[in-house]
Amino acid sequence: MRHIGRFAFLGLIASLLPMFIGNAFGHGSSSGGSDTGLDIPAISHGEMAIISEYRSSISMLASRAADTNESFRRVLNYAEIQYSYCLWGRMPGSVTDEESPFNECAHAYLAATKAVLLAMREMPREATAAGEIISAIDAEMAGRGLAFITCQFSGEAFNTANIVKPSWSKVPLHPASMASLTALAAMLGLAILTLRRFLRPKAQSSE
Repeated sequence: MRHIGRFAFLGLIASLLPMFIGNAFGHGSSSGGSDTGLDIPAISHGEMAIISEYRSSISMLASRAADTNESFRRVLNYAEIQYSYCLWGRMPGSVTDEESPFNECAHAYLAATKAVLLAMREMPREATAAGEIISAIDAEMAGRGLAFITCQFSGEAFNTANIVKPSWSKVPLHPASMASLTALAAMLGLAILTLRRFLRPKAQSSE
C-alpha cells in the first residue's frame, strides 16, 4: 500500500512539472520574431479533425519529395517541430476539444501540415498523390459536415519563427489531459523504481 501511494505521489509531481516549466519559460506562442519566418494560413476546427487523420500519409509523402525548395522544407520542419511540442498528438482531445491546453499547438502543426500538402499539389512528382489526399479530405469534410465548424483558434495564422507551446498552466483544469499526464508519469515512476530494484542486487553482490 505504501508503494502504491509513493507511485501516485511521484506521478502527481511529474505531471505537474511541465506546468512549472511552462510558467518559467512563458506561455502559448513563443516570442520569436515573425519577420524572419514564413506565414502559415489558419486552419478551421473542422479541417483539423480530418487532416489529423491524414497527417501520417502527408508527412510520408513530403519526406519522399525530391524537387523541394527552402520554403517547403522550412514549413515541413516547422510542422514536425510543432508536432513534437504537442506531444505527437497523443493528448486526449488535443484536436477536437477547444478547451484542451494542447488545442492551439495542434492548430499550429496541422495548419503547417495543410500548407505542406497544398504545396505538394504544385510539385510535378507529388501532384497526383497530393491531389488524391486533398480530394479525400474535401469529400470527408462535406460528408461529415465539418466545413463550417470553427473555434477560438480557427482564425489564427501561424509563422515558422513562432513556436506555439501547450498551455501547461491549464493542464490541471483539463481533466483528460491531467489524467493522461498523471498516468504517464506514474508509469515512468514505476519503471524507474523497478529498474532500481533490479540493479540493486547486482550492486550489492559486486561489493
